[in-house]
Amino acid sequence: MRTFLICLYLSLCSIIGLCQEQYTVKNKSAIKLYEKARSVLELNEFDIAEKDLATALKADPNFLEAYLLLGDIYRIKQDFLKSKESYRKAFSINPTFGIDRYFYLAETELKSGDYQQAINNFNIYKEKGNPSPEKLRLAEKQIKDCYFALDAIKNPVSFNPVNLGANINTADHEYMASLTTDGETIIFTRQINNNEDFYKSVKKNGEWQVSQYLSENINTPRYNEGAQCISPDGRFLFFTGCNRPDGMGRCDIYVSEKEGDNWSKPVNLGAPINTGGWESQPSLSADGRTLYFVSDRPGGLGSYDIWASKLDDDAKWQKPINLGPTINTPFDEQSPFIHPDNETLYFSSNGWPGLGNKDLFISRKDESGNWKIPANLGFPINSYGEETGLSISSDGTKAFFSSNNYKGLGGFDIYAFDLPQNLRPKPVNYVKGHVFDAITKKGLNALVEIAELNSGNSLYASYADRIDGSFLAVLPNNKKYSLNVFENGYLFYTENFSTERYPDDKPIRLEIPLNKIKVGNKVILKNIFFDTNKYDIKDDSKSELAILIDFLNENKTVNIEIQGHTDNIGDDKANFVLSENRAKSVLKYLVNEGIDSKRLRYKGFGETAPIDSNDNIIGRANNRRTEFLIIAM
Repeated sequence: MRTFLICLYLSLCSIIGLCQEQYTVKNKSAIKLYEKARSVLELNEFDIAEKDLATALKADPNFLEAYLLLGDIYRIKQDFLKSKESYRKAFSINPTFGIDRYFYLAETELKSGDYQQAINNFNIYKEKGNPSPEKLRLAEKQIKDCYFALDAIKNPVSFNPVNLGANINTADHEYMASLTTDGETIIFTRQINNNEDFYKSVKKNGEWQVSQYLSENINTPRYNEGAQCISPDGRFLFFTGCNRPDGMGRCDIYVSEKEGDNWSKPVNLGAPINTGGWESQPSLSADGRTLYFVSDRPGGLGSYDIWASKLDDDAKWQKPINLGPTINTPFDEQSPFIHPDNETLYFSSNGWPGLGNKDLFISRKDESGNWKIPANLGFPINSYGEETGLSISSDGTKAFFSSNNYKGLGGFDIYAFDLPQNLRPKPVNYVKGHVFDAITKKGLNALVEIAELNSGNSLYASYADRIDGSFLAVLPNNKKYSLNVFENGYLFYTENFSTERYPDDKPIRLEIPLNKIKVGNKVILKNIFFDTNKYDIKDDSKSELAILIDFLNENKTVNIEIQGHTDNIGDDKANFVLSENRAKSVLKYLVNEGIDSKRLRYKGFGETAPIDSNDNIIGRANNRRTEFLIIAM
C-alpha cells in the first residue's frame, strides 16, 4: 500500500509540478493543510489526510490538487462513489489538468456502475493522455467490460436473494457458506471483533437451527480461520489458516476430520499443496480425489490463479496443475467451487468480461474433460460491486452467497437464491449409509468403496465415521453401482444398487450390518452374476470374486461352503440343479485362482431357502443369490 502511494505521489508531482511547490491556488491555509495531508499519508493515516483535505477545500473550493489527492484516497479505500465525485470536481475546474487522471476517473465510474461515462473517459485518456502500453491494454480491457455490462443490464437473469435468517445471520459478518451434499449441514465463517471462526447449523424439518460454534479444535482466539469447504460427505473440512506456527507461507490450506460431533486437530496439507507463498480457498471434488484452490505461486498466468491437485493411490497429493488460460487470466481468479457433478466449476474473476470488479463465472467440462471458456452468470447476480464466494446445492437448484448490499441483520449476511436453469450443474444423487456391528449395533470405522458396476471405475473410497459409522457418497444419476465394505475382524459386505429407481430428491439409504469372522456366519455375494438359467460366471462378477479371494488369502484358516439359491419360478428339480451348478462354478473359479480346494465345498439349495418374498420382482431377485458360509476356522 505504502509503495503504491509513493508511486502515486511521484506521478502526481510530475503531472502538476508539486515537487516544486507550485499549486493552482495561493491560499496559504489550504496549501498548508494539503501538505500536511501528504505527509500523514506517508504514515498510512488515511482518515487524517481525508479530514485535512476536506478542510483545505473549505478554505479554497478551487484547490484542484486537493480534489485529485482526495479522489486517490477514496479509490484506495474502495469508496468509488466518493472517488468519482472528487475526480469529477477536479476536472470541472480544469478538464485538461492532469489528463492521465482520466484513467482513474473512468475506473471508478466502471466500479460504480456508470458505464457510459467510463467509456467516454477511458477514450479521453487514450486520446489525450500519455498511456504506457500496459495501461493502454488495461483501458481497452475495461472498455470491453463496460460494453459487456451495458448489454447484460438489458438482458437480466432471474435473481431473488433470500436471507437465511436470524438462526444463521447476526449483527456481525457471516460469509463463505459451505453445505454438505445432503443439504442438512451448513458451515460458515463469522467475524467477531476482527476474528474469524467457523460456525455450523443443521436443518431440521426444513428449517436451519440456531448456529453453533464449530469446534475448539479448529477455531482459535489468536488466528483467523476462513475460506473453507466441507467435503461432499461432510467428513473433512479444508480451510485456510494464515501466519500459523506450522505454516509454510503467508496462508496455507489445512484439513480437519469429523469425529462424531467434534472435529480433529487441523493438519497442514504441506507440500506440494502449500508453498512459501499464498494458498487459500480450497474446494474438493465429490470423489475426494481432486482439490481445487487459489495460489500466487510461480508459474501462474496472473496474480492469483486457480490450481488443482490430485490424490494418488497412496493418499498423497500430487504436484498442482494450473487450470490454464481457459480458466485463468493475467488478472485474478478466486473462490473456486467444484460442484458434486465434478463437471461444473464456479469461480470469481476480474479478468473475464464482467460488470466491474470481480464477477461470478461458470465453466463446464467438454466431452474430453477439458474446461470450456467461462460464462458470466449475468446481471443482477453480478453487479458493479465485488461478487465472490458462491456455493451450489447438490441438486443444482440453490445458490448461496454473502452480501452487505441488502437490508440484512447487519454487516455481511448469507443469502440463497434459485439458480437460473441455464446456470445449473448436472443433478446428482447420493447414498447415505450406516455401518455397524450386527450384534452390538455400534458404529464401525469401516472402509467403504463404491464403483460403477459395469466399468468398475471407482467413484468413492473412504472410511465411515469412526464414532457413528455413517458415510455419504455422491453419485451420478441413472447408473448402477457396486458397494463393498471392509473392516478388520469382520466379514466383508457387498451390495449393488441403482440410482435409476430413485428420484433426484430421494437419496439412497443403506443400513450395513457387519458380522464377525466366525463359524456359522455368512456373506451374500450380491455382485456375482449369471445369465438366465445358466451357470457361467459373467465378467462383471470378477471384481466381487477378487474380494473373496483376498479374504481367503488373508484368513488362511477359514474354510467356506459356497451356496447357490434360486427363486420359485420354474421346475423345482431344475432350480436345484441350477443352484448347485452355480455354486460349483464359483468353487472352480476360486481353485483356478490358487485357493486350496480342501478349504472349499459347495451346495445347491434351489428355491428351498428364500430370504424374501417370491411374490414380486424385487423379492425374487433377492432370493436368486450366491453366498458363502464359514464352516471351519
